[in-house]
Amino acid sequence: MNTQPVPAPAEPGNRRILLVEDEQTIADVVRDYLLQAGFQVDLARDGFTALQLAASRNPDLIILDRMLPGLDGVEVCRRIRRTMAVPVIMVTALGTEDDRILGLETGADDYVTKPFSPRELVLRVKSVLRRSIREFSPEPPVELAGFALDPASRTVIHNGKPLTLTLREFDLLAFLLRRPNQVFSREELIKAVWGWDFGDLSTVTVHVRRLREKIEDNPTRPQLLKTVWGVGYRFDTDVEANVAEPSGDKDTVRHAER
Repeated sequence: MNTQPVPAPAEPGNRRILLVEDEQTIADVVRDYLLQAGFQVDLARDGFTALQLAASRNPDLIILDRMLPGLDGVEVCRRIRRTMAVPVIMVTALGTEDDRILGLETGADDYVTKPFSPRELVLRVKSVLRRSIREFSPEPPVELAGFALDPASRTVIHNGKPLTLTLREFDLLAFLLRRPNQVFSREELIKAVWGWDFGDLSTVTVHVRRLREKIEDNPTRPQLLKTVWGVGYRFDTDVEANVAEPSGDKDTVRHAER
């Protein structure tokens, strides 16, 4: 792991981070960087302890290692997602696309691949927290197509029922609701929603699929979040006029839409 000068103290102040890492050297270095950046840090070295601390300490963000003794990071993330919407950054030594997609599909908001720079990880933590705690003045609520979305409370009601969304799912939906009937490429979405100038475009594909599972009556034939072949995605408000079409995302996880 490449050590570099520690970033300046985090703007959010005393935000609590749950660091889940079984390798002592990595855990010690990352914890030191987080502490010096102004965060409070709880450390878990296995999956079961991580679940206990997540429930008792109510962290603002979780850094979760993919490979853990007892209960692996994927299962920890899956269980956390049943009760909490806390942002999760998954850390993995498994660099294949399938492994990254698995982490995203179980509810991770972001991922970092080992070996990584601890300074870069701290900056990634700050970026995710800025989106989750909304340090800046939030945009006004939006009501459209049966959705009532409130950025200040980060809540969404769809046809009278509350939705449970992860950080990135909420941001993706909010972005699209404010721009109905406009088509956005995955490159545009990863820059606008994730704040990345470049990145793995399958991240967008996975989040679109997960969001469809929560907002569509039939996710395999989406009527709201549509695929525009060769371009990207569009949030369609003219639902009644839509002709049912397959999502097309089964094969686009590994193949970018062009």
